[in-house]
Amino acid sequence: MTNKFLHWSPRLLSLLFLIFLSLFALDVFNEYQGLAALPALLTHLLLPFVLLLAIIAAWKWDLVGAITFLAFAIYYVIMVGFGRHWSWYVSISGPALVIGILFLLSWIKNKKI
Repeated sequence: MTNKFLHWSPRLLSLLFLIFLSLFALDVFNEYQGLAALPALLTHLLLPFVLLLAIIAAWKWDLVGAITFLAFAIYYVIMVGFGRHWSWYVSISGPALVIGILFLLSWIKNKKI
């Protein structure tokens, strides 16, 4: 893999993943109307906001992205439990795992020995 691919792919994929996760916050408008939806929307966007902060840090430090996304993949599996259909895990933990591995590979390739 080229160095440019390893540098840019986890960063761009992490932003796409963040947008994907943020879309789930829109379901609050099915239950709440007007200003009543604001607290629920902010609650649903809390995790994507934390991931955004991690992505900003990972833009400079690949290891931060690797740890964050690998930990998020594990966290999501534990959070939803082990009794779900496999698609629950693949749709959220799968991309996070791939992004974490790409950040890790980028860190390994760029670390100075």
